[in-house]
Amino acid sequence: MSIFQQYYSSVQVHSAVHKRIWHMAWPPMLANITTPLLGLVDTAVVGHLGTAIHLGAVAIGASIFSFLLWAFGFLRMGSTGLTAQAVGQQDYRRVRELLLQSVMLGLVIGGLLILLRGPIIDLAMVLISPSAEVEPWARLYCEARIFSAPAVLAGYALMGWFFGIQYSKGPLWMLLLINIANMVLDYYAVYGLGMASEGVAWATVAAHYLGVTLAALLAWRKLSTMSGHLPFAAWWQLKAYLALIRVNRYLFVRTILLLLVMSFFTAQSAQQSDAILAANSVLLIFLLIIANALDGFAFAVESLCGEAVGAKQKNQFLLVVRLSSVWAILMACLLVLLFWLFGNHIIALLTSVPSVRQEAALYLPWLIWFPLLGVWSFMLDGIFVGTTAVKEMQNTMIISVLLVFFPLWYLTQSYGNHGLWFSFAILFIARGVSLYWCYRQNIRQGVWF
Repeated sequence: MSIFQQYYSSVQVHSAVHKRIWHMAWPPMLANITTPLLGLVDTAVVGHLGTAIHLGAVAIGASIFSFLLWAFGFLRMGSTGLTAQAVGQQDYRRVRELLLQSVMLGLVIGGLLILLRGPIIDLAMVLISPSAEVEPWARLYCEARIFSAPAVLAGYALMGWFFGIQYSKGPLWMLLLINIANMVLDYYAVYGLGMASEGVAWATVAAHYLGVTLAALLAWRKLSTMSGHLPFAAWWQLKAYLALIRVNRYLFVRTILLLLVMSFFTAQSAQQSDAILAANSVLLIFLLIIANALDGFAFAVESLCGEAVGAKQKNQFLLVVRLSSVWAILMACLLVLLFWLFGNHIIALLTSVPSVRQEAALYLPWLIWFPLLGVWSFMLDGIFVGTTAVKEMQNTMIISVLLVFFPLWYLTQSYGNHGLWFSFAILFIARGVSLYWCYRQNIRQGVWF
C-alpha cells in the first residue's frame, strides 16, 4: 500500500469515527438543551413570585432529590458500560438481561424510597437546616417529589441501556417529553392552580411518569429487532444480578460522594443567607448547562469505548478517546464564550429579585471558566464507565472529595462564598488529574486489552 493510500485510508477511518461520535453525541446534547430549560423554568416560575423564599425551597428540594435519586445513578452508568461490552461481544441475550435487571432494580428501589419517605425527609431537613421561612415550603416540595422515584430510577436504567446499544435517540425522546411536559405543568400548577413549590414538584412527578412510559415503549420496539427472546427468568434469579451489582457498588460510593459535595454546597449556601442560597441555585443552572453540553461526548465515549473493549479493539478505543476529547474541548471553549458574553442576561432570565441578581453577578466569574476546568473529568468518567473500571472512579473521587475539597473549604471559610466556589472548582481539577493518571497506568499496563 502506497503512502497516499495509507493516508486516504486513515482519513476514511477518522471520518467514520467522527460520524459515530456525533451520531451518539447530538441526540443527548439536543435533549440536554431542554434539561437546563427545565431548571430554568422551575427557577423562573418561583423566582418571579417576588420573594427568595420559594426559590430557596425549590433549590433545597431539588438538591435533596439530586442526592437521593442520583445516588442510584449507577442504574444508568453501570447499565451503559456492561451493555456496550455485551454489544461488542455480540452477546444479545446478555443485552436483554441487563435491560430487565436494571429496570427491575430501579422500580424496587423507587418503591422503597416512597415507603421510607417520612424518615428520609426529616433527616434531610435536619442535615440541611434551612431557615424557618424556607423549611415548610421545602418540605411540601419533598413530600410530593418523592413519588417520582420509581419512574426516575427506571428511566435511568432505560437511558443507560439505550446508550449501551447505541440508540441515543431513545433518551432524546424520553428527555424531551419529560422536560417539555414539566415546563408546561410547572406554569399551570403555579399560575393556573395557585400553587408554589409543591406545584413545581407535582409537575415533575407527572412528567417523569410520562417519560418512562414512552421509554418503555421505545425499548420494546428495539427488542423486537433483536434475535432471541426476553429471558424473564433473569428477573428473579439473584445470581443473574451479581455482575451488575459488582460494577454498581463502586459507582454508588462515587456518586454518593459527589452528591455529598453538592448537598454540602447547598447547605453552606443556606447558612450564609437566603439571598446567597438563591443566587447559588441560579448559578448551579450554569453548571447544569455545562454538564449537559459535555455529557453528549461523554455518553459517546461510554458506548463506543465499551464496544471497543468488548471487541478487543485497542486502536479503535484510542481513536475514539482522542477524537471525542477534541470535540469536547471545542464545546467547552464555546461555553466559556457564551457565559462571558451573556452570563448576566441568563441570570436576569432566571430571577427578578434584585438581591439575588446582585449576588449571582458577583460570583458569575467562577462559572465562566468552569467548562474548561470540568471537561477532563467528564470525558474521563465516560472512559471509565465504558470500560467498567469503576473502582478507580470510586478511589479518585474519595481522594478528590476528602483530601482536596473539604480541606480547601475549611481553609477558605474566611472568604465566604468565594471560598466555597474556589473549593468546588479545584474539586473538578483534582478529579481530572487523578483519573488521567489512572487512565495512563491502565493503558501502559494493558489492563483493558
